[in-house]
Amino acid sequence: MLLGEYFHNIDAKGRIILPSKFRTELGEQFIVTKGFDGCLYGYSISAWKEIEEKIKELPLVTGKDARSFTRFFFSSAVLCDIDSQGRILISSTLREFASLKKEVTIIGVSSRIEFWSKDKWEEYSNNQDADDIAEKMSLLGI
Repeated sequence: MLLGEYFHNIDAKGRIILPSKFRTELGEQFIVTKGFDGCLYGYSISAWKEIEEKIKELPLVTGKDARSFTRFFFSSAVLCDIDSQGRILISSTLREFASLKKEVTIIGVSSRIEFWSKDKWEEYSNNQDADDIAEKMSLLGI
């Protein structure tokens, strides 16, 4: 399970250190792609294969939304290798999409990690209404 919140800097070449707890869970290679809310998602190879199988079942012939989602999700996906210093290279396209400049927040979200620009993450997390979240969780029986 991927949990926690970590703060790292991206270097001029687009490399960032991945927290060691995440390296252990994700393996030596994993997938990074565009996510929602202006962040990037990172998945282990096994989690990615599960998502891929589910997406293959979507009605691509009749579902415009399914085709759009599939294009969005897969066209930007990149296989990342963790180097000997625990860093990965995030492509310029993905860095631009998520507005990753210097300071990056990496969070664990159960089966994936998310890469956020520090400013976007602070804005997002500071604008969440805990009471509203608690109400929605109660509707799910949590």
